[in-house]
Amino acid sequence: MSEWGNICFREGDDFRAGAVLVVDKPLRWTSFDVVNKIRISLRKGYGKIKVGHAGTLDPLATGVVIVCVGKETKKIEEYMGQEKEYVAEITFGHTTPSYDLETSFDEEFPYKHVDRECLERAVQQFVGEIEQFPPSYSAVRVDGVRAYEKARRGDEVEMKSRKVMVREIEILKAELPVVELRIVCSKGTYIRSLAHDLGKACGSGSHLSALRRTRVGDFKVEDAFKMDEIIGVLQENL
Repeated sequence: MSEWGNICFREGDDFRAGAVLVVDKPLRWTSFDVVNKIRISLRKGYGKIKVGHAGTLDPLATGVVIVCVGKETKKIEEYMGQEKEYVAEITFGHTTPSYDLETSFDEEFPYKHVDRECLERAVQQFVGEIEQFPPSYSAVRVDGVRAYEKARRGDEVEMKSRKVMVREIEILKAELPVVELRIVCSKGTYIRSLAHDLGKACGSGSHLSALRRTRVGDFKVEDAFKMDEIIGVLQENL
């Protein structure tokens, strides 16, 4: 692949032949918002063109989203399968139905007994191949319907566990009630579930209060375009 700034092209600088853009998704944007904005910008030079993302990132998370253009969209599954790295902020003392701040607190828990030693022991339970239950507020299909659709209607949602691989968890900060972790994991790992389960493992309750995806495979957030940057580059060069 050739490169044009931080855009990797399959042939020359032809988006239709295939290109990969690494974007730092802003807070409250969906991954589809990112794709749609880039697709609209590319229409100036290419008209109708295929654009897709290689892995959804929740609206309340920021960080790396890989956007594939043209023939490179055929490799989306390959990019989706690559290892992910996150920095997660987890707040103890309350849980939420969605395991993050999409929904309001539903229960309060004591956390004064939780210290770094307790956290060190607890995180080791989640390193390696683990069985994890996705949140009911997730895109996993249950009886043919997205789980979050059922959850938002107030329906009871029975989630099935799945095997995921967590290669590494590092405690970056432990200033209770806030804990910050660096997590390296496989495709399909729900950091929200890990945040929820960590609280239970410490005899408390917790939720994911912030999340940043810092890496997908070899694509790092420090090399990613901000949205205004990539739109500016496309407008200037098409």
